[in-house]
Amino acid sequence: MPLNLTRPLAASLLALSLSLALPAAAQSGDQGPVNEPGAEVMAAGFMNAHPDLMYRSRGVERFRDGDYEEAFVRFTRAARFADKPSQGMLGEMYWTGQGVAQDRAMAYAWMDLAAERMWRPFVIKREMYWNELSADERERALEEGQKLYAEYGDAVAKPRKEQVMSRERKNVVGSRTGAVSGAVSIQIPGPGGTETISAKDYYDDRYWEADTYWAWQERVWKEARPAMVDVGPLTTTANPTPPRDDDTDGSPR
Repeated sequence: MPLNLTRPLAASLLALSLSLALPAAAQSGDQGPVNEPGAEVMAAGFMNAHPDLMYRSRGVERFRDGDYEEAFVRFTRAARFADKPSQGMLGEMYWTGQGVAQDRAMAYAWMDLAAERMWRPFVIKREMYWNELSADERERALEEGQKLYAEYGDAVAKPRKEQVMSRERKNVVGSRTGAVSGAVSIQIPGPGGTETISAKDYYDDRYWEADTYWAWQERVWKEARPAMVDVGPLTTTANPTPPRDDDTDGSPR
């Protein structure tokens, strides 16, 4: 099925953005309630280790609630940790003027950044933007893009994310206990359906090792087709310990 180019990207990304999104503790078979301390610690540890996913999911929630200004703030925080879907959402919000003053040059700059890894949804939208820009807008878009790459490009944003992930991995791995091993599962909705991370797979390298983590995202996003996605509202079936609501690297809230 071809990508629906007439559908607003925000609608498509709000569906796709739930892939690799905020994990929610959920019941696992007959293992009992998930709000026991072990499950809460695991869920909170996962969220703190992945600020890209955490802030993106919060941005999605704010956007769906119509709080576009706050959604813009959350997506910007996620963008600092190399989150391409959030960067794409910022581009779309600049294009439509939701949560920020409309600025088509900035919209292109953000969408170009989102397309840095040549993922199909963002590349297509970037080219659509470019075709709509005036000559003056194109010139400014390229100037603004250089500034964005200096702060949010993979060369600087990936190491920022990896530093947090490496630090938190030590805490999570150090907290392993036999009691936790069967008590929780983490559910992550994605383009092909909900992916469940069992306690056994929770420590899989793809969620904690930089190279395998980026490769996992690549598999999910590279050829994603937003028009094929139908994802319901984000739900949480437990009350995990709230994560630290900061950028985890010392940047302002």
